[in-house]
Amino acid sequence: MENYEINDKTVALYAMRDKTRVYEEDKNFIVEKSASAIMEESCSYFGSSLSGRKKGTERLIGVSYKAPIIVEESQEIIFFPTSSPRMDNCSWLRSSMIEGYYYRNNQLIVEFKNGDKIPLDVSYGVIDNQILRATRLEAVLRYRKQDKVRKNWQENR
Repeated sequence: MENYEINDKTVALYAMRDKTRVYEEDKNFIVEKSASAIMEESCSYFGSSLSGRKKGTERLIGVSYKAPIIVEESQEIIFFPTSSPRMDNCSWLRSSMIEGYYYRNNQLIVEFKNGDKIPLDVSYGVIDNQILRATRLEAVLRYRKQDKVRKNWQENR
């Protein structure tokens, strides 16, 4: 497969040099593009660019390095990178789909709510921090949506 847009079933983009194993809730498959290229094209599909989404994250929570990205706002589809997005080994994980993570044989295993597991060459602390950032971004996004609804309701009373 050559083209893929992230959607509400996407769980993870697992980097494999110049291709990516895409994990969805009920299947996984290979896309002949890098994980960061898929992120860029998906952000573009939903009306922005990866750099634009990154700037949005920086404005919302003050994070610019390895920033979590709101791919699609209305469904709160947020992914975070496991390393610098410029690196070939950068995978992208959807924070809301993670069940847990642990070490096995000196490798970090991330387990998703659908039971899929992927090994990563990153530390527990890196994943912990990235999940915290993504959760903060999700909370700010949700608060702003609720605040907008609340203001509209008050104006129309």
